[in-house]
Amino acid sequence: MFARLRSDIQCILDRDPAARSRWEVITCYPGLHAVWLHRSAHWCWNHGLKWLGRFISHGARWITGIEIHPGAKIGERVFFDHAMGVVVGETAEIGDGCTIYQGVTLGGTSLYKGSKRHPTLGRDVVVSAGAKVLGGFEVGDGAKIGSNAVVIKPVPAGATAVGIPARIIPTREGHSADVSAPPQAREFMAYGITQEDDPLSQAMRGLIDTAAAQEHQIALLWQAIEKLSAHRQDCVPGDAARKEQFEAGKFNALVGK
Repeated sequence: MFARLRSDIQCILDRDPAARSRWEVITCYPGLHAVWLHRSAHWCWNHGLKWLGRFISHGARWITGIEIHPGAKIGERVFFDHAMGVVVGETAEIGDGCTIYQGVTLGGTSLYKGSKRHPTLGRDVVVSAGAKVLGGFEVGDGAKIGSNAVVIKPVPAGATAVGIPARIIPTREGHSADVSAPPQAREFMAYGITQEDDPLSQAMRGLIDTAAAQEHQIALLWQAIEKLSAHRQDCVPGDAARKEQFEAGKFNALVGK
């Protein structure tokens, strides 16, 4: 038991640079308090003390601002960072090492009691601020959910989901978020999202690179035509045709490359 408590504290020290000491984490982190109170509520729920479990959960909500149904399953080293306004439904499952930020909802879309209505998060999933994960599907190990995303379908392991409704960005081989990487090689990313995870920026950079490559090819063609037609002055193109004018670097800088 004490080893698990120590791991709860250590995971916060590892992921939050603002945490300066174990004493500060124990006394000033509502996410940690919410996890500890949930364990008591979950024990009561599983042993037939339904009302007491709900009462502990209700009290934890008032104390921490984090609402976790006592029926939800939470793994080890789960960190609710800031986490005011987080709602975790009854049949939700949160895997080991997950990080959940403020305003997140792990909600259900079905009214049938006894069914799997809420999502299951795999290991090391990051759910960013304001995200809504709705439904009884799975979010794979190492996946990332972008801020304010609305996820209504499964997310593959290592992938990123952004937007409303969420678009899935597949895993990139060799990236630190990939579950194929060993645990020590995975880099934790606060709020889960990097510049490279924006699909619109990726599309714009692709178009810019394509335009630059096409202009380069056109310039080479004109230079070849100039050499072949050197004896005919009327076929020689101007400087603008032989030189590349498209400033790909400038446009990539505008979209965040």
